[in-house]
Amino acid sequence: MSADAPLLEVRNLKKHYPITEGVLKRQVGNVRAVDGISFAVDRGETVGLVGESGCGKSTAATSLLRLEEPTDGEVLFEGRDITGYDDAELKRFRREAQMIFQDPTSSFDPRMSIGESVAEPLTVHGMRDRERRRRIVEDLLERVGLSAGDIDRYPHEFSGGQKQRIALARALVLNPKLIVADEPVSALDVSIQAEILSLMKDVQEEFGLGMLFISHDLSVVREICDRVAVMYLGEIVEFARTGDLFENPQHPYTRALLSSIPQPDPTKRGSAIELTGDVPSPSNPPSGCRFHTRCPEVIPPDDYEFEQEAWRSVMDLRGRLARDGVDAAAVREFVASETDQSPESVPTERIEREVRREFDIPDSLSDARAESVLSEALGLLANGDQSEARALLAEEFETVCETTAPELRRTPAGHTASCHLVDETQSVSTPSTSD
Repeated sequence: MSADAPLLEVRNLKKHYPITEGVLKRQVGNVRAVDGISFAVDRGETVGLVGESGCGKSTAATSLLRLEEPTDGEVLFEGRDITGYDDAELKRFRREAQMIFQDPTSSFDPRMSIGESVAEPLTVHGMRDRERRRRIVEDLLERVGLSAGDIDRYPHEFSGGQKQRIALARALVLNPKLIVADEPVSALDVSIQAEILSLMKDVQEEFGLGMLFISHDLSVVREICDRVAVMYLGEIVEFARTGDLFENPQHPYTRALLSSIPQPDPTKRGSAIELTGDVPSPSNPPSGCRFHTRCPEVIPPDDYEFEQEAWRSVMDLRGRLARDGVDAAAVREFVASETDQSPESVPTERIEREVRREFDIPDSLSDARAESVLSEALGLLANGDQSEARALLAEEFETVCETTAPELRRTPAGHTASCHLVDETQSVSTPSTSD
């Protein structure tokens, strides 16, 4: 193994869960929780994995440690692929890689003292000397800011922050080289979060650990991580050094996430990017760029000149027509009740205006040809012909974002992102440790 090789390298990792139905559990599809992610963690560095809830972060963690069996891909630890390990090899690997879970309370057996819980990995891996185990646990408890005298107390006697300190001690008891921390401070008060994060950084420096830090709190990630991978709907969409990501994000989803960080400066508040459109299901991800159903910067067709906000609104209408449809009869009934008319007397133009208002589409698009197409589609919709309206909008307003999946490429900013807005200069298959 090369000395320059990363401690952990994940290549095209996938974890799909089957969707079954009926008594015979016939498989009818898959939930693509993790769908081909690649990244690396060096010795002594912290890599953040961020994204919204449900994007696949925790599944990625459990799959790369083989707490769940991955569907496909490679996980190289010190150059060796652990996905092919047998039980004995996997047990040896578990000495080198440990996990800290989000909820410190549920990760402990209430019937075991914390000393027994922290020492349990030592017992599993063959240390029979009870006094030696006790000395190791007492030393670790002191290292994480507790007292050696706490060893015989039980989990219910500790606060959430103290239990997370104990969880860290348990992760360290086998002297691992890698720690995967899954939202380790999200259940704690802000003041306690700062203490735990400071402790984790100190412990990492002392033991020379590599760390994968999973979180949805970007302010925490900014403080603790050396590099950050941004995950959306089972895929990594951007990977960069932390400073580069926060100063010059290249993917629209990353920009939206960063804009949601609370601002202490009152003059900068209210600038968060609002995401509209449909949140896709991992069981049926959209074609092309998976973010295009919500992207505020989705690329318009070449034949039209759109304001971005109006274009996003038209895309939201298209998405609704494709997913659930728009009930023109219900709109007609609503207008009739508001104007004290019979439904039959409501003019088609009023139905079209209500649909525009519902989706925040301007009364008239600035591009005359685009307005002509939209007006025709709204007329079809108002007269109950949804399929024709949907087909017309799909034919005329199709975007590259929905037809072609972008590759993860090096951007002009120097790091990688998968977006059609990025200049296509250098394709990469795995984000390197130098990003």
